[in-house]
Amino acid sequence: MPDNVLLRVTGLCAGYGEVEILRNVDLVVNAGDMVAVLGANGAGKSTLNLVISGIVPTREGVIEFDGRPIQGASPAEIVAAGLLHVPEGRRIFPNMSVSENLDIGSYARAKAARAQNRDRVFSHFPRLRERTSQLAGTLSGGEQQMLAIGRGLMAEPKLLILDEPSLGLSPLMVEEMFVLIGRLNSEGLAVLLVEQNVAQSLDIVHRAYILENGSFVMSGAAADVRANADLKRAFLGL
Repeated sequence: MPDNVLLRVTGLCAGYGEVEILRNVDLVVNAGDMVAVLGANGAGKSTLNLVISGIVPTREGVIEFDGRPIQGASPAEIVAAGLLHVPEGRRIFPNMSVSENLDIGSYARAKAARAQNRDRVFSHFPRLRERTSQLAGTLSGGEQQMLAIGRGLMAEPKLLILDEPSLGLSPLMVEEMFVLIGRLNSEGLAVLLVEQNVAQSLDIVHRAYILENGSFVMSGAAADVRANADLKRAFLGL
């Protein structure tokens, strides 16, 4: 594996029970990269995230992270290696404070640097600093998404998987969220952005994969994917 390849997925097949969801999926994320996996609801995006994160087992194929195979590893082992998944729906703890939610993010990794990493989170999301003692469930949807991403940052990830971070947010908040994600990547954090929001995702990522019915039907540089006539018809209505 070349030194700059952080995540490599090869020939991945996975599913639930007798139903196969992912079929022969190949994916590469390099260190410092920003890669999008784009597709409609039901295409298999969340299943891909769950398999990479060790929650759903592989049926076939290989997943390598930071030079080591991780298929078969537990979710805790994958987190300890530096691969963090911010799931769809935020999954914050609503009856705990913002500060307590952030601290949970450093439970398995980077605990010694908790204070330093909290300050880093607040530098990216200053609104969270203003609400450290507020119960997370009382935050707005956008603030809860910030908290979910901030919780992931507390573990000093090498790769951050963001599953539908724009889901349920106002258009203005979506714009702000994509700017924040781009800023995280500009500081060197590798990001795998998994989204239905095709147009805005292609504005900030380097490369993109289009997932349809459990298989990638298109991939390449973001500009090339955006220019593809089939994509414009299928996803952008052009």
